[in-house]
Amino acid sequence: MPVYKDEKKGTWYVSIRYLNWKGEHTRKLKRGFKSKKEAQEYERTFLLKESKNLDMSFKDFVDIYLKDCSHRVKLNTLNTKEYIIKMKILPYLGEKKINEILPSDIKDWQNEMLMYRNDKGEAFSPCYLKTLHNQLSAIFNYAVKLYNLPNNPARVAGNMGKEKSKEVEFWTKEEYLKFSEAMKDKDVSYHAFEILYWCGLRLGELLALTPNDFDFNKKTMTISKSYQRIKGEDLITSPKTDKSNRIVLMPDFLVEEMKDYIARFYGCKDDTRLFPISKSYLHHEMDRGCKVTGVKRIRIHGLRHSHVSLLIEMGFDAVAIADRVGHESIDITYRYAHLFPSKQGKIANRLNIERGNFTYE
Repeated sequence: MPVYKDEKKGTWYVSIRYLNWKGEHTRKLKRGFKSKKEAQEYERTFLLKESKNLDMSFKDFVDIYLKDCSHRVKLNTLNTKEYIIKMKILPYLGEKKINEILPSDIKDWQNEMLMYRNDKGEAFSPCYLKTLHNQLSAIFNYAVKLYNLPNNPARVAGNMGKEKSKEVEFWTKEEYLKFSEAMKDKDVSYHAFEILYWCGLRLGELLALTPNDFDFNKKTMTISKSYQRIKGEDLITSPKTDKSNRIVLMPDFLVEEMKDYIARFYGCKDDTRLFPISKSYLHHEMDRGCKVTGVKRIRIHGLRHSHVSLLIEMGFDAVAIADRVGHESIDITYRYAHLFPSKQGKIANRLNIERGNFTYE
């Protein structure tokens, strides 16, 4: 029997011999269980996980899912997944066996999410409801693909909520210039917003910038990392996607502004963060600037949208814009389609030319 009592400590422990995924004989030792029953339950769950047997609770399967995710997604994404699962899913489905969860169970869970109200009487937004359902569905998809679960009950039940509107909020050039005047009293704020608007960086990319990232002779700024503050710890990670690694050419006026800014930065070394501020600081500064100038409030990420919108207005195509902001061109085309000038008329005229002399009988 793999469950034993530690007579000295009065606790129980598990010693299991099993075949790992390589076919090798391996031993698993786990101590500190308060009761024999608790140790036996651990043994049962462990062997189910190793054998890929889905006769286990949804909660135990989530442990497998998250362990795999921890090697594949960024820490910030993993933390978001863990929060949604722990707070919004497990309280309702955690104790059910994953292979016994039905579409009707998913519908019951959806109804709970749809009826939720916070202290202010506010419901979850349609976008957040869709995010919750997508996360639950992702767990079942994982079970279907790798553990032979017959079907995904979340997919059968159907989605709830809806995607974000394709409409994006942004400032015109005139609105940004008016806003930026109010930022000139704080050096770090002014230059942070200048880079966000004129170069279209993501906030994490801005906060990770160091003097090493600038080549003023070539007028370039290299984007190769992102700043995150997770659970009270400052982390520098790789950018959001592979496409995010890029070199951005700066306009001359911004080159001069950043030269002067770095020259005034006391104690600045090559690897010093040029913007040692937080996201909340910039949110506060945007509130301040909008209140002073009367410019409509947008999200910080709206400055990235503003940059893309400016480039579209200047006549640049989706491919050129995507290269500059670290996006896929198809995403630019889809998200900002309403801003690109319609070319349907030109297409029809060209087709007339290709067809030759057109007559209708």
